Amino acid sequence: MKPDRRIDRLIEIMAALRTPETGCPWDLEQDFGTIAPYTIEEAYEVADAIHRGDMVNLREELGDLLLQVVYHAQLAEEDGAFAFPDVVEGITTKMIRRHPHVFGDEAARSAGMAKGMWERIKQEEKRERAAAREAVGIPGREPRFLDDVPAIFPALVEAEKLQRRAARVGFDWGSAGPVFDKIREETEELAAEIKEDGDLSGDRRDRIAGEIGDLIFAIANLARHLDIDPEEALKRTNRKFRHRFAAIEDAAQAAGRTLDDLALEEMEAVWQAAKQTPSTQQAGDQDIVSSVSPSTSTKAPR
Repeated sequence: MKPDRRIDRLIEIMAALRTPETGCPWDLEQDFGTIAPYTIEEAYEVADAIHRGDMVNLREELGDLLLQVVYHAQLAEEDGAFAFPDVVEGITTKMIRRHPHVFGDEAARSAGMAKGMWERIKQEEKRERAAAREAVGIPGREPRFLDDVPAIFPALVEAEKLQRRAARVGFDWGSAGPVFDKIREETEELAAEIKEDGDLSGDRRDRIAGEIGDLIFAIANLARHLDIDPEEALKRTNRKFRHRFAAIEDAAQAAGRTLDDLALEEMEAVWQAAKQTPSTQQAGDQDIVSSVSPSTSTKAPR
């Protein structure tokens, strides 16, 4: 079988991998549950390639993500639920329906997107999905207001989206000020829980975890009120941490030592120097490196 630019060839390859007796043993063992984590991972790798501006890698990662779609469609076809063409038909139907100002008749196009139309279309789609589930015997219930926010989202993303959706119906703080008060309250509750005597096992650990969750949720709320994406804000901090810790690693290597050889005080000195340097590749880096003295085998005191 040769590579091809057509989606049909990818579908054929996936079907061959899943063919009993002649397919790939690993692929034959997989199901929706085992493949789902890979689907999430591939989506993140697409986002990472975009962030880095790496178009070569983006092309590859988009292919990996497309494979995940084909994989799930193949599993569904084997179950008699749907096939890949049904996925394509579903999304094209949704896009056409949601953009009557682009794909509708002349009157719809000239009128533009009317206020509230998007929500009305989505509500209609919800009713159709509920009817489709009922037709195949899937138990259903009246949709909840927050159901549009998938629980599988990363926790920080989920928190921000839950808050934003609840705010649509007025369930929200009026400004950032009260959110600061809530953060102080949650911080005090967490501190009080930690200060209690005893170990951190059982119910107490659960209570502390709950208080930490409440604090993070409140911080996400503050970020939203300030129109800052909390996920991206934390990502920026993560990148700073990577940069500054890499400076410690570079300094140790330049001194002929390893990270395990360094005392905390030495690490802190390099860390503070790195905070003042936008990049460890710039001219002033020698000042950072020199914060760690050369050593061959002596273990630094900890």
